[in-house]
Amino acid sequence: MADPARRKVAAEPDEPNERAEPAPPDDLQLVEKARGGDLSAYDELVKRYQERIYATVYHMTSNHEDANDIAQEAFIKGYQALSSFKGGSSFYTWVYRIAVNKTINFLKQRKNKSQMSLDDLDFNAEHDPDLVALVSEKTPRREANLAELQEKLNEAMQRLSDAHRLVVTLHDVQGLSHEEVAQIMECNIGTVRSRLFYARQQLQAYLSDYLK
Repeated sequence: MADPARRKVAAEPDEPNERAEPAPPDDLQLVEKARGGDLSAYDELVKRYQERIYATVYHMTSNHEDANDIAQEAFIKGYQALSSFKGGSSFYTWVYRIAVNKTINFLKQRKNKSQMSLDDLDFNAEHDPDLVALVSEKTPRREANLAELQEKLNEAMQRLSDAHRLVVTLHDVQGLSHEEVAQIMECNIGTVRSRLFYARQQLQAYLSDYLK
């Protein structure tokens, strides 16, 4: 007959594992806390999206200082307007729209010219063998060629309309989906696709003229 004490020990459950850390609050939870006056909650939202907002504005303005100022203004306005956020879209889409509108208004008042990164438009390079050769071949003139090409690329982006430059920035540079871009630009997906197609065609045409 088995020892009752042994049976009792065997029946006892194992010691529980260490408690897993609680999952971080989602955006909507942080929004609700921020609405209640919790500034640290809004600060967490800013930390989550400030780099993406900044990058979007920079690719529209081509100016770091302007991008910093506009991104900061967008988050300030976002905090002031939290009561108008209904949750119909994600928080980052909502604050993107604020930043985009501020950027468009800024561009109407001032035009800037500075440098963009060639890496930002890989969607174009991979379809143009001449462009691929230019940036990949290791020749004594490579650095000079790249500098000149980068200048031409920036000029080409600046020749696009605000709407077409924005759709390229959001979709091809930032990697947002057509649906997300449509929400930010407040238009339908068909308009996003047509603007994107036109913008790419224009950029390819501008760069093709240079490569010839």
